[in-house]
Amino acid sequence: RMRRSRVGERDFHLTNNSRIVALLAQLEKTNADAPESDTARYVTSKILHLTQSQEKTRREMTTKGSTGVEVLLSTLENTKDLQTILNILSILIELVSSGGGRRASFLVAKGGSQILLQLLTNASKESSPCEELMVQTHSILAKIGPKDKKFGVKARINGALNITLNLVKQHLQNHRLVLPCLQLLRVYSTNSVNSVSLGKNGVVELMFKIIGPFSKKNLGLMKVALDTLAALLKSKTNARRAVDRGYVQVLLTIYVDWHRHDNRHRNMLIRKGILQSLKSVTNIKLGRKAFIDANGMKILYNTSQECLAVRTLDSLVNTSSLIMRKCFPKNRLPLPTIKSSFHFELPVIPVTGPVAQLYSLPPEVDDVVDESDDNDDIDLEAENEAENEDDLDQNFKNDDIETDINKLKPQRVPGRTLEELKMYEHLFPELVDDFQDYELISKEPKPFVFEGKVRGPIVVPTAGEEASGNSGSFKKGAVMKEKVSPKGDEAKEDGKDNDRTIPQQLGGQNRTPSTQGLNTDIVKALDRITLQNMPSQIALGLTAGMRKDCGLPLTVLTCTKTCPHLAACGNTLFEGRTVQLGKLCCTGVEAEDDEDTESTSSVEQASIDVPDGPTLHDPDLYIEIVKNTKSVPEYSEVAYPDYFGHLPPPFKEPILERPYGVQRTKIAQDIERLIHQSDIIDRVVYDLDNPNYTTPEEGDILKFNSKFESGNLRKVIQIRKNEYDLILNSDINSNHYHQWFYFEVSGMRPGVAYRFNIINCEKSNSQFNYGMQPLMYSVQEALNARPWWIRMGTDICYYKNHFSRSSVATGGQKGKSYYTITFTVNFPHKDDVCYFAYHYPYTYSALQMHLQKLESAHNPQQIYFRKDVLCETLSGNSCPLVTITAMPESNYYEHICQFRNRPYIFLSARVHPGETNASWVMKGTLEYLMSNNPTAQSLRESYIFKIVPMLNPDGVINGNHRCSLSGEDLNRQWQSPNPDLHPTIYHAKGLLQYLAAVKRLPLVYCDYHGHSRKKNVFMYGCSIKETVWHTRDNAASCDVVEDMGYRTLPKILSHIAPAFCMSSCSFVVEKSKESTARVVIWREIGVQRSYTMESTLCGCDQGKYKGLQIGTRELEEMGAKFCVGLLRLKRLTSPLEYNLPSNMLDFENDLIESSCKVTSPTTYVLDEDEPRFLEEVDYSAESNDELDIESAENAGDYELAQEEALSDSEASRTHP
Repeated sequence: RMRRSRVGERDFHLTNNSRIVALLAQLEKTNADAPESDTARYVTSKILHLTQSQEKTRREMTTKGSTGVEVLLSTLENTKDLQTILNILSILIELVSSGGGRRASFLVAKGGSQILLQLLTNASKESSPCEELMVQTHSILAKIGPKDKKFGVKARINGALNITLNLVKQHLQNHRLVLPCLQLLRVYSTNSVNSVSLGKNGVVELMFKIIGPFSKKNLGLMKVALDTLAALLKSKTNARRAVDRGYVQVLLTIYVDWHRHDNRHRNMLIRKGILQSLKSVTNIKLGRKAFIDANGMKILYNTSQECLAVRTLDSLVNTSSLIMRKCFPKNRLPLPTIKSSFHFELPVIPVTGPVAQLYSLPPEVDDVVDESDDNDDIDLEAENEAENEDDLDQNFKNDDIETDINKLKPQRVPGRTLEELKMYEHLFPELVDDFQDYELISKEPKPFVFEGKVRGPIVVPTAGEEASGNSGSFKKGAVMKEKVSPKGDEAKEDGKDNDRTIPQQLGGQNRTPSTQGLNTDIVKALDRITLQNMPSQIALGLTAGMRKDCGLPLTVLTCTKTCPHLAACGNTLFEGRTVQLGKLCCTGVEAEDDEDTESTSSVEQASIDVPDGPTLHDPDLYIEIVKNTKSVPEYSEVAYPDYFGHLPPPFKEPILERPYGVQRTKIAQDIERLIHQSDIIDRVVYDLDNPNYTTPEEGDILKFNSKFESGNLRKVIQIRKNEYDLILNSDINSNHYHQWFYFEVSGMRPGVAYRFNIINCEKSNSQFNYGMQPLMYSVQEALNARPWWIRMGTDICYYKNHFSRSSVATGGQKGKSYYTITFTVNFPHKDDVCYFAYHYPYTYSALQMHLQKLESAHNPQQIYFRKDVLCETLSGNSCPLVTITAMPESNYYEHICQFRNRPYIFLSARVHPGETNASWVMKGTLEYLMSNNPTAQSLRESYIFKIVPMLNPDGVINGNHRCSLSGEDLNRQWQSPNPDLHPTIYHAKGLLQYLAAVKRLPLVYCDYHGHSRKKNVFMYGCSIKETVWHTRDNAASCDVVEDMGYRTLPKILSHIAPAFCMSSCSFVVEKSKESTARVVIWREIGVQRSYTMESTLCGCDQGKYKGLQIGTRELEEMGAKFCVGLLRLKRLTSPLEYNLPSNMLDFENDLIESSCKVTSPTTYVLDEDEPRFLEEVDYSAESNDELDIESAENAGDYELAQEEALSDSEASRTHP
């Protein structure tokens, strides 16, 4: 029975199919013979019946190869019989209504648009056109029009625009006819020429006859009329027409009426339609003015606030927010000039480029508010609506990829002659030294500890009282008031019964301070350290206090607890020294009875994680070094975090969950500034541009400062009682690059939420939108044995604001705005001194201190360490060059030969001052290379390391984000560096050219960077094959023969370094990067393994640290793992000559294995970590990161193709 039923089904199917085929064949025959006959009418009605009842029939007629649609269209073209026409139109509507876009496209491909438009034109010529015919024709054209790219032109040529428009005008009350006509008008209007043409014929006015106040009737008609209006108003001509007729006010009135009456929110689409029309009309300046004049800001602000409670109304809130942001009057930044507050006279003025332009501009031209209609709101919209712009991305992406194979092939450029390069000989003494004068007998490792005084308590110099009535100057020689308890008093540990005394040498007597005394007066007198008139005996007052357990300075001046594990610490009181210090507005460290146990355990925890080894922080040495550091503003103060030092906190810091709706809440608060102007204080509380400015003395106002090394904060304006707008300083000799910040805040109260808005950022997106927090350092926490930078802040977001960027600063682009980073902070202590930074600060003075400590601590019989000066910078600071390798075993010829023939590794970092994470990675590398770790010794015996740890000292010192004092990005100067303007690049390149000239090309060059828009740590390298492959010229890529060795090091790192992510790596060479270190050293010097290593500023989304923000511990670990990776690279590239002791190999394998367990498997899909804003495709604004993501996308396919080959070759080398 079952078999019979299946046969029956098949017969029915065949019958059905053959029936439609037969009917179509019959129609075709009739069409040829007698198109007006009753047969055509009969056949088409039968086809209509089958089409209405059978999906199979509809599918059959629109499958590839079917001629059914062609037969129908041909009949439509030839017949004049009304019923036949109506039958065919009904069939076509059935076909396209149920098949989605594909069937509409099928109909367009068969020429349907043209035939139907012709039918419409012919029908309109009848004295009384058939209404049903018009309804059907308009309905089907409205469905297929969007699928025809040339539909707008076809409709205009056929004269269809006015036919449809006149039908609406003549039959305004006939809703059945007007509805499809409006739907078609909406399709016409997507063509801008049609839109203007319709506008001239009164279509805008016509739409306002249809739309109106709240009504329960004709909702479908109203919705379509609004959609048509929104499309029409995208034309500037129509928008002006609407403004002239007062329609902006009308739209707002209608919107309020629907908002009030639509209590159950059933007419969301109509409300959204009104907003869409407002959004279109406010694209022009006149529209924005009319919106403001009609009180639009207040109306949309109030209605959107009322919608917030209902989540389903979010699209209304978001669109309202978008319109308000667009209409917010553009302001210029409240600055005298957008050029830097600091001026540095260059030795040579460049002939061309941005710096030349800056010098040639009259001062008043540098910052003009641009209210042009080019204010494209697409980038705003992208923040709320994820739009698919793949095609756009693709075009931009491929434009930047180098396609010229000849340019891609590395070509050694001789550059300077050998004679000229001889100036670098003295920086390579390791190539000529015969070590006859060295004692090379001891092979026993010397204990790696510092000599000299490193374990004493730290005494911070005393503070001078602030001169009364003059907050800007300090009373010289003022002796601090001290309250010292009588001799023999004991400081009681809070919350404990036992007493404990800490003997301290104060003028030769044993004294202990009273807790009360510490809490009030001492800290009142402690403020920032100044270098003016600092006595030469400063070292006496700045004894370095080192914790034995973790070897980092802990200033416990006002520690109210005598922690048992801080043996050498103690509550040290100052002698009355005459050192210049400002007043610290605080009442001392608060008693922390309830936190006592937490404090103890946290410090113990910290001590567990810090590795043994040298203590690189020494406060008194830091002060001495700062005195010799030359800054343009001639800083005389030291920030406390740089003086105290930083320990990685003993707790994890997860990537922040972003609260729902936080951005629109912040934007709403910004809009309130315009609506409730009387609530705005608008008081300047800090201003670098006004040297005579004094901070208001009122108790509730926060006090700010950035006048210290690497500091960046230009101006602060108090907006509301607890809200401040902060403006950053541009890079010196530049009028842009604002992103890095580092400043001090004091005078806060606990339990108050302070909102900080940094209002002149430039990048179009930031990891602040994806869980990154700024860094905060509390002096009171440091005094309580917690000296660390921590991630801090809530309600963080990054969005476009209403401050206009001058086209002078955007390379001529108009309509650009600045961006705001906003974050809210609750301070833990009253009257604390806190510091905020974009990322963990690492100053030039800190580098010099670290290098000095490494030099004084190393074992010269084991480690060959040299610190030379590569050159002087523009402002006269020295650029250090470090050489590290192992000493030869003896001065025998063989050992000296082995020593000199070690391959070079060349490393550099911090060419971009704002990428401080690069310095922390470099610190990890340097410490590892100088350590007693057996792997490190093996590494030193394998390579000679030449390291330039800071390529841009001047930029770092002066708080720049991107440039040197020449106002240029030094990482775009490697092709032809100017010795006068770019000395560090000129001479670093000279070192590499010298190595190439003496046939000692480095095995690896790596430049350490930070990345602001991606997570994890990853590398960019150079490959001809992968670059060519990206141009989609696969044939050309197949012809390229290339050693895959450039992939080995990143692949090793992805196995051994938890933060490293192979899938973010890219080996594509872009035109915009052709003057970077990575590309020039690969192309001109000929180093195949030339890399940029990018470390995230935010955190990781894979591996052991997934979901965590990155800290200095992880960054330093990355620097150390990079070294381990180099050792493994050595073993993979030259296994025969590399004879490690077996236990050493086991040790290294264990190290690699242990790390390997925590990393996630590598996936080769190159995607941006976060969804991009459209504006990020704009290369001119996005030259800020070493590789823009667009050029790296979709490399995954190529990588997959190459992966197996590399794995196999590596496996064979790893296990010979």
